[in-house]
Amino acid sequence: MDRTKKLSLNLGCITLLAAFLFLADRCFDSYVVQVINLIAVNAILAVSLNLIYGFTGMFSLGHAGFMAIGAYVCAMLILPAAQKQAMYILKPCIWPFSVMHAPFFAAVLLGGFAAALAGLLIALPVLRLGGDYLGIATLGFAEIIRVIFTNTTSITNGSLGLKGIPAYANLGWNYFWCILTFYTIIKLLSSNFGNTLRAIRDDEVAAKAMGINTYKAKAISFAIGAFFAGVGGALQGSLITTIDPKMFNFQLTYNILMFVVVGGLGSITGSLAGAVIITILLEWLRFVESTIYIGSFEIHGVPGMRMVIFSIILLFIILRKREGIIGGYEFSWESLYGFINRKKEGK
Repeated sequence: MDRTKKLSLNLGCITLLAAFLFLADRCFDSYVVQVINLIAVNAILAVSLNLIYGFTGMFSLGHAGFMAIGAYVCAMLILPAAQKQAMYILKPCIWPFSVMHAPFFAAVLLGGFAAALAGLLIALPVLRLGGDYLGIATLGFAEIIRVIFTNTTSITNGSLGLKGIPAYANLGWNYFWCILTFYTIIKLLSSNFGNTLRAIRDDEVAAKAMGINTYKAKAISFAIGAFFAGVGGALQGSLITTIDPKMFNFQLTYNILMFVVVGGLGSITGSLAGAVIITILLEWLRFVESTIYIGSFEIHGVPGMRMVIFSIILLFIILRKREGIIGGYEFSWESLYGFINRKKEGK
């Protein structure tokens, strides 16, 4: 399939997505729109972690820390100065944080860059570790960030968090950043650098023997993944309009890891599928915690039952599909075209 045809198909899909989002914003209720927004944010977080873990082979548990950095940087830049002055009760917000302001796009971008810088700084010492040790070190980093944000009251408002963040993260912005994230990572993985990352994942010793600077490549991959985690955190903060340090605990990283594992390690398509399926499933299962009427029978909801059922479904998926729902498969127009031709030929 030539490049022009693929470009036309891609533009067609983007146009259809834009039309769907336009109609969804006007026809669906606010709850459904919020779920659609969450899918975009979770997809960004899933593919950013998949770059680090699935494609480079680095077991990282620090995504919550990068999200926190992106969320706080973005929130501080889009909150009006008067609102900061009224919100900081325990200690006043110090200069220049009390007056700094930026447009939403620039704020999200700066949140991503701040997370990438933190990712690069943490990568320099911890990437010499491997396996579970790397995971423990990055988990410790995320917890350190959370504790710092809790105690720097004059900057982050401490444990009270930031409330009333402007809700700029609508369907348009979230899916713009989602498409940009997927496009960037797909282009990155399609390049020679992407082949380098896969070589490191498959056999780091052999990659070193071939002359690859594995430490540098892993540091770059880690920083890029941290950048998009910061972008996801910035969008999430503006979407829910309130953030506090307790949000960014280790459980948040495990949730993102769940998107990747369920969808398929080392698969961009799997990251998207995992984010969509898990986000919708978590929201759909809320009905089990409400009262259910079946004819004349009344079944009272049980608080927490949603997560019990979800855990059982998750275990079933992992046991039946250990490589993930998508596995190592990647969607492409060539594969779809070949599948259609085989169906036409009756194979």
